[in-house]
Amino acid sequence: MAHNPKLPSEHHESPAGTWWIWKVFWILLIVTTVEVVLGIIKPEVLLTQFLGTSILNIIFIVLTLLKAFYIVAEFMHLKFERTNLIWTIALPVLILIPYLAFIVLTEGGYMNMLAQ
Repeated sequence: MAHNPKLPSEHHESPAGTWWIWKVFWILLIVTTVEVVLGIIKPEVLLTQFLGTSILNIIFIVLTLLKAFYIVAEFMHLKFERTNLIWTIALPVLILIPYLAFIVLTEGGYMNMLAQ
């Protein structure tokens, strides 16, 4: 079968060279550093309760999910796929993880009431 440039490719090439790995490294390092610094200093304003936990915990959850999505996009080459495939994988995750986090955070509040 001859190569037809109008048909989508089955194999997607990642960027040439190592510059993209360093870009990923620095982005993940910065996000992780922000998480570690927030975990060490624990700003008082972020310890306010919201949805059964502190705002700081919610920030940690969001930053961790962003790092996970970025790793999948870069190292599993998801960003080079067709948009429909990306949404097929990302949409259930974007719906399921916030739903499960909400359930864990709100239902976990009952444990504090039982302990008292």
